[in-house]
Amino acid sequence: MSQNQFPKLHNAMWPGLVGKGSPGAEPCIDLDTMLDLTAKAEVDGQRFDGVDLFLFDPHVSIDSDDAALQRLGDKIAQKGFVVGSVVAPIWPPTGGGSAMGNEEERKKFVQQVRKGCRIAAKLREIGVRPYGIVRIDSACSVNDWAANPKENTKLIARTFREACDVAEGYGERLAAEGEICWGGMHSWKLMVDLLQKVNRPKILGFQADMAHTLLYALGFNAPEHALLPPDWDWSDQDKFDEAYQKLTKALRPSTIDFHVAQNDATVKGSGTHEKTGHHCLANDTKGKLDIVHHAGFWLRDENNQVTRSIRHLCWDGCMFPNKIMKKTATWNNILAAMIKVREAHGWSETPIVKPAKPVKSAKSAKTTKSPVEVIEIASKNPSAKKVTPKAGAKATAKKSVAANKSKLK
Repeated sequence: MSQNQFPKLHNAMWPGLVGKGSPGAEPCIDLDTMLDLTAKAEVDGQRFDGVDLFLFDPHVSIDSDDAALQRLGDKIAQKGFVVGSVVAPIWPPTGGGSAMGNEEERKKFVQQVRKGCRIAAKLREIGVRPYGIVRIDSACSVNDWAANPKENTKLIARTFREACDVAEGYGERLAAEGEICWGGMHSWKLMVDLLQKVNRPKILGFQADMAHTLLYALGFNAPEHALLPPDWDWSDQDKFDEAYQKLTKALRPSTIDFHVAQNDATVKGSGTHEKTGHHCLANDTKGKLDIVHHAGFWLRDENNQVTRSIRHLCWDGCMFPNKIMKKTATWNNILAAMIKVREAHGWSETPIVKPAKPVKSAKSAKTTKSPVEVIEIASKNPSAKKVTPKAGAKATAKKSVAANKSKLK
């Protein structure tokens, strides 16, 4: 059994949508099926803790009202899950616009961020989303960006700052996912530069995906920023680790969301999605990453200490073939890999409990003690014993835990 409680383990739901549903592509997989597949995964009694969502039809409408979001929250909770991070549909085909586009396009981008933050905040309010970010990118191609790199980067940074203003109003944080297909974000150096230009570190951070950042190291779409030579043949693992360490040292301080993934050093596109890092199965023999080892480059600091800054890990199976996604073994193998990452780089938190203030019984007027109440989460003493509230305190404890988690953010 797992000894560490954190980071929590999530599965992404968007592989059922991304790169699917368009002419020539595979059909979409509905949210109920994705939830069922995730719920069936089990390794030695351990299961996924939650899911990350794409706020787009047919999974979750970006225009969902409060009643629809309550139903969504109930559905997810019934599976024993919580919601973590959510993806705002900021691209032109999904109702958004380029972050470096004209005024109308940039307005659409920010509007989709606003809608995404509203949903994220509402899911937090109803008690099914204890952590997570709202994911964005520049929503523009590398070729379009390259027409005027300096000015286009300024525009993207301006749009991101406006999006930060929106997110802050909802009490949310944004994470920009670095991928080789998004203009102005397609290399590790450009990503660092963009984050610095936005300069809103408390609101905007980096979402690191192991498949995408591997291609950062190889310099796909930005050979001038490659950390390994063009003819790299993977014969020297230490050399790769040195390059990956340089990359993670630059981006880890800004990383607030993390995708565990495998990559075979190739790219893949599907449907309307441009070519980006090829997500492989966790046990793919062609995978270039030692998942547990290389995850530690993101989850541990320069002194090899666990940062504890990532509350949940998400597996991104983006553009997996449908027949692969519908196999139970796929998700069991993925869950097993994520459990190993948590065991190697995770931690535990023990609730500190104390009796609530005495209350008087209305019937007898005598002083009696109310049920035990959880008041804060402590992580300084992982070996401390857990205290289980009495049965009558179950509801009270749950409400208190949720409230205190919110305070700790």
